[in-house]
Amino acid sequence: MPEGDTVWNTARVLQRALAGARLTGSDFRVPQLAATDLTGWTVRESASRGKHLLLRLTAPPDAAAAPAGATAGADVTRADTTRADATQADATRADATRPDTTRADATRAAAASGRDWTLHSHLRMDGAWRAYAPGERWAARPAHLIRVVLRSPGAVAVGYHLHELALIPTAEEESLVGHLGPDLLGPDWDPEEAVRRLAAHPDETIGEALLDQRNLAGVGNLYKCEVLFLRGVSPWTPVRAVPDLAGTVGLAQRLLAANRGRWTQSTTGSLHRGQTSYVYGRRAQPCRRCGTAIRKEELGERVTYWCPACQPDH
Repeated sequence: MPEGDTVWNTARVLQRALAGARLTGSDFRVPQLAATDLTGWTVRESASRGKHLLLRLTAPPDAAAAPAGATAGADVTRADTTRADATQADATRADATRPDTTRADATRAAAASGRDWTLHSHLRMDGAWRAYAPGERWAARPAHLIRVVLRSPGAVAVGYHLHELALIPTAEEESLVGHLGPDLLGPDWDPEEAVRRLAAHPDETIGEALLDQRNLAGVGNLYKCEVLFLRGVSPWTPVRAVPDLAGTVGLAQRLLAANRGRWTQSTTGSLHRGQTSYVYGRRAQPCRRCGTAIRKEELGERVTYWCPACQPDH
């Protein structure tokens, strides 16, 4: 599954390609949005929230009050071609949402005219957005994986195998992403709140807790494994037994931030093939620190890589 920095980078690609542009055409290839036409709409900006991508648009004055296929408020449904997102469906945990008056005020102000909408998408394991020049061949993925095409005078944005596609009023964005914890790459990153959310579940393994986007948004399996190795913590350690939660959270944020703006993720400082990680993807290979064979096992619903010598069980 793409990490938060991958989605951040994707949002910047769309920002450069579409921000400020008036769409000359759109083509949605999912049932719920098949009749949606965004021709004449203006792209305001592209943003990421954890692993969610938000493309904010403004409808022309003569547009219908509610575009075909659009949803709002508590009735939001997502155009998803595979299965429902279990994490999203479980997003009603009591402590999941922290009030964010700054963000809420901004979205309310932006949507005051009723013409401001957000196209939401989630990449999950296999989704991607690509930007092409007009007339350029779309070579990134097979055509049958295309879910949406957005055309502008200067660029064509193509979304492949996207999940949870939804067109909602910008003021209602929180209905889709309000359950998320602090965004490690967001302008309002709050490490203290991330630590508080982690500590609220003391018996959960730290490996699973770091992947729970309700605690902090943006960590995927790669960073989970690498952060815990660098901290010398076994992925099976209960949250209550982690020596320094604040240090763990801080390292996660620094690693994601260090990889913004590039597509090759590295936690070692090297961008050479086969040298970008300490433990992730290195089963049975020698630990870069001690030489012990890296192990791989399942933890929860995901696999975990770790060094049994550098990350002893507690």
